[in-house]
Amino acid sequence: MSDISTKSESKQIIRDNLDYTLFSWSAQKNINPIAVKYGEGVYLYDHDGKQYIDFSSGLMNVNIGHGNQRVTEAVTKQMQEVSYVTPSCITEVRGELGKKLAQITPKGLNKSLFTTGGAEAIENAIKLARLYTGKHKIIARYRAFHGASYGAMTAGGDPRKIAADAQQIPNIIHVEDPYCYRCPWGKEINSCSRECVSHIERVIEFEGPQTVAAIIMEGESGSSGCIKYPPDYLKKIRAICDKHGILLIIDEVMSGFGRTGKWFACEYHGIVPDMITAAKGITSGYLPLGALIVSDKIAAHFDDKILWLGLTYSAHPVCCAAAVEVLKIYEDEHMLENATTMGAYIEKKMEALKKKHPSIGDFRNTGLLGCIELVKNRENREPMAPFNAKADQMAIMNKVAAKLRELGMYTFVRWNYIFVAPPLCVTEEEIDKGLAIISEALLIADGYVYA
Repeated sequence: MSDISTKSESKQIIRDNLDYTLFSWSAQKNINPIAVKYGEGVYLYDHDGKQYIDFSSGLMNVNIGHGNQRVTEAVTKQMQEVSYVTPSCITEVRGELGKKLAQITPKGLNKSLFTTGGAEAIENAIKLARLYTGKHKIIARYRAFHGASYGAMTAGGDPRKIAADAQQIPNIIHVEDPYCYRCPWGKEINSCSRECVSHIERVIEFEGPQTVAAIIMEGESGSSGCIKYPPDYLKKIRAICDKHGILLIIDEVMSGFGRTGKWFACEYHGIVPDMITAAKGITSGYLPLGALIVSDKIAAHFDDKILWLGLTYSAHPVCCAAAVEVLKIYEDEHMLENATTMGAYIEKKMEALKKKHPSIGDFRNTGLLGCIELVKNRENREPMAPFNAKADQMAIMNKVAAKLRELGMYTFVRWNYIFVAPPLCVTEEEIDKGLAIISEALLIADGYVYA
């Protein structure tokens, strides 16, 4: 096929998508999406043959990398047997997946309700917490994202919900974040009194512990800026929950399945939650699937009580087949170990980039879940774009993002953050290539730094 006909085909594909489909989180006019033809490993390729290194694993979900045909084969085999059964029926693959999750989750979490994605897992976690405790309030953080359905969106503090927040669900109470780089209390992590924890204790006192069903926390912060928890933060939150009979829900939708170098990020903090919500990496994004994984104590509560939860596509056999194979790939290809090794390599390389680029205010990372925070001044930490930036406040970051794309990188750029979260199969050579692209784009941001 000639270059002319290829470009014509590419334009038609883009035109059809723009004319007949809607795009998330975007004004629909003047958007310019990449027309992806195929993916392989850490790379995406458009219909014009241009290669993009995927430095955010899609939306931090394509953990095993693109185009792994083992998943295709597993899915095809399952579809040749049966593609759908109602959730009241069972399949071999449903039990196989549930058993495998019980083996890799923290001790005592052995039963899963399968959903269609992360938001649905969060929705059901909130419902289940209320059903189990008989209480109604949920405490959540402002700088967190838990999904785009009404309940999950309300639980998150992400400003994308504001346009529709007249329809938020009731009884969600938000608290400040342990954002050490921009501490709400103006303290430093080595000398503070963990005001981020005592703040939550006071909120519980004000709200009444007898009304609080659960606290929901991310296993490790993701799209809100990879905010790092103080080392003892989640342990202290666990202790507060135990003191007041409050359930602890850990959202591992983004941080789970090797993304941080462990199966679940909460393992770094030495805690066992009452529930884990998961999605994204469970199938590596190859098919939609989520899971709500609960403690044995919660599961036993419903042995003689009706579990008032349900979804038409719960435990969809084809999605379960994808998940089983993806979990095998993580182990067969030692991807958790690689995430740890490559994460340390990125952190080492970032030290050199910090010296080169005055626009880098902070780099926060766990395994392969990291982001660069850009500032105009390191002393006062003025962000290159503010929280919930308006379109005209994104001018600098839009230039940076455009340069990244021009140089052949796809990654998540939001406010003053550039995310560094490549697939878990990434190599040192690919990291060097990606960071070289970021370094060149940062020259734009450096031009806006002032003394």
